[in-house]
Amino acid sequence: MNKADRIRNMKVGPVAPELSDRVPPGQIVTEKFPILHEGEVPEYNLDEWDLRVFGEVEEERTFSFAELERLPSTKVTVDIHCVTRWSKLDTVWEGIRFRDFVATLKVKPEARYVMLHADYDYETNVPLADLMRDNVLLAYRYDGKPLTPKHGWPLRLVVPHLYFWKSPKWLRGIEFMREDRPGYWEVRGFHNYADPFREQRFSGEALPIPEDEWEKKEYD
Repeated sequence: MNKADRIRNMKVGPVAPELSDRVPPGQIVTEKFPILHEGEVPEYNLDEWDLRVFGEVEEERTFSFAELERLPSTKVTVDIHCVTRWSKLDTVWEGIRFRDFVATLKVKPEARYVMLHADYDYETNVPLADLMRDNVLLAYRYDGKPLTPKHGWPLRLVVPHLYFWKSPKWLRGIEFMREDRPGYWEVRGFHNYADPFREQRFSGEALPIPEDEWEKKEYD
């Protein structure tokens, strides 16, 4: 089946009334998992891959993937929402709770914000308090399997209560900050916080994103 046929066969539709408290305004529910990102999909050698922690911490650290795998793991089932207007319900992720990861660090009390750095040259900002929620993960498995390269292997962040650009794939750095600053999409007109239920898509005038843009993308 070619890409056009796959798109035509995607199961989408209006939101059922019983899901209105789970699906934000302006979203369409899909059973597929659209693939959206800027640039090329990185290729990694896990023997060389690491995650850097820096900024407002007493001690900068780097973690290998093997070190992360040895930390306590958690599985969560969450709904996710993309600014391009698709939502996928009951997605299952496994990884390290961000707050459990923070417990292994010496974060300075002045830290209030976090910049997430990812390949290639992508970054997005999130308040530290938001990352300390129960269902925010440093995820390395999706639906019972390791992440695929196109969905962020070997590690991505999952912040389900914000639009999904706040859940960067290919995570490589976590920078703790005293003051907030905008990331890649935020400086290009996207909302600084990105609450789907408040439709915080843009910081000012709406950007020209066609409502069916996500249907033109590859998906799993």
